[in-house]
Amino acid sequence: MAKKKTKFMCQSCGYESPKWMGRCPGCNEWNTMVEEVEVTNQRPRGAFVHSSPSSSNKAAPITSIESVQEPRVFTGSKELNRVLGGGVVPGSLVLIGGDPGIGKSTLLLQVSAQLAERNQKVLYISGEESIKQTKLRADRLNIKAEELYVYSETSLELISGTIDKMAPNLVIIDSIQTIFHPEVTSAPGSVSQVRECTAELMRIAKTKGIAIFIVGHVTKEGSIAGPRMLEHMVDTVLYFEGERHHSYRILRAVKNRFGSTNEMGIFEMKETGLEEVENPSEIFLEERSQGASGSTVVASMEGTRPVLVELQALISPSSFGNPRRMATGMDHNRVSLLMAVLEKRVGMLLQNQDAYLKVAGGVKLNEPAIDLAMVISIASSFRDQPTKATDCIIGEVGLTGEVRRVSRIEQRVHEAAKLGFRRAIIPANNLDGWKKPEGIEVIGVSHVGEALKTALGG
Repeated sequence: MAKKKTKFMCQSCGYESPKWMGRCPGCNEWNTMVEEVEVTNQRPRGAFVHSSPSSSNKAAPITSIESVQEPRVFTGSKELNRVLGGGVVPGSLVLIGGDPGIGKSTLLLQVSAQLAERNQKVLYISGEESIKQTKLRADRLNIKAEELYVYSETSLELISGTIDKMAPNLVIIDSIQTIFHPEVTSAPGSVSQVRECTAELMRIAKTKGIAIFIVGHVTKEGSIAGPRMLEHMVDTVLYFEGERHHSYRILRAVKNRFGSTNEMGIFEMKETGLEEVENPSEIFLEERSQGASGSTVVASMEGTRPVLVELQALISPSSFGNPRRMATGMDHNRVSLLMAVLEKRVGMLLQNQDAYLKVAGGVKLNEPAIDLAMVISIASSFRDQPTKATDCIIGEVGLTGEVRRVSRIEQRVHEAAKLGFRRAIIPANNLDGWKKPEGIEVIGVSHVGEALKTALGG
């Protein structure tokens, strides 16, 4: 007979304890321990459940296993296809998170309609809205696909039965925090419920070959709510980012078993729904000020696509003993490192200056190829000398002041030339081995001092 016992589980990290504690020892969060009832089956210690061996789960030499490329189902969104690594993989489990009201449901409803119009049976399961509410959103998006089915339910048992009956090609779960497993006694959205429901959905996806998209709520820190195990269980984790008061949205992959994790998709929220942005570089540069100091343009690689963004720096005398170093969209420690290089290798006195750096457009850059542009932005603001609006600056900076080579320089320079830039300042070691595009002058520099003379004239 089943025996009931209670335990206390942290809702942030999943730490279990037999008694309540004000602070979780696992994640050091306060007031996250919640009492849950656990049902365990009595079984003698040391007893194991043995499954009958079959040909599908026998160990085999890796050389005898045939490698097969995963099939892809292309959606009508090129941006989503790029972020997913080429399309939706049947049998995959995809988790998408984002702030409330950012457009997660709108994106998935549009993708569902696009696949339904391509003779793919799609089941959209909403645990937060009724069927009529979902229909109202579909009318606003002008969605009239016959193969798109809407189902409002929160019980995983009924959801599983509906999937077995309909046998769809794609299932949307909106959201995982509203779904509950009947055999788990805790409330929907708790660690136990999220873990068990995700495990059951993963079993359905793998055994039936159905692609399942799960919507996950995020915490105030920006991470997906629930146990960290949730991100380890799924195949792909996508984050839908953007400012609620701005129209542009960024879809970024932070985990992808079927593609790159550096890809980024750009969308614009309009009255008719989300529309793809084919050339995001123009958007990031459209509001750039002409003749302002501290502004440079860098070509950064986001996965397989080069994106031109503006870096802004503001250097001002500090009124405190310890000057401030603030960075938005880039690594804060990287800024301090590059300012130390300018002091030591160029002789620029920055130890009594406040520094504020920002990547315009809300993009986050973390590759070393933006170092040289950051250095020139800092020097431009400090000397109050504007850079040329037609310059694109690319390069990594070392601690000795040398400018080091970067990858995919040809794609970066071609993107700059396509947008009308007249000059590209790149590492000298990247000058050879590729064809320069017409209409842009490519200048190679080997040291920070040489780059400052080229970009600022001194």
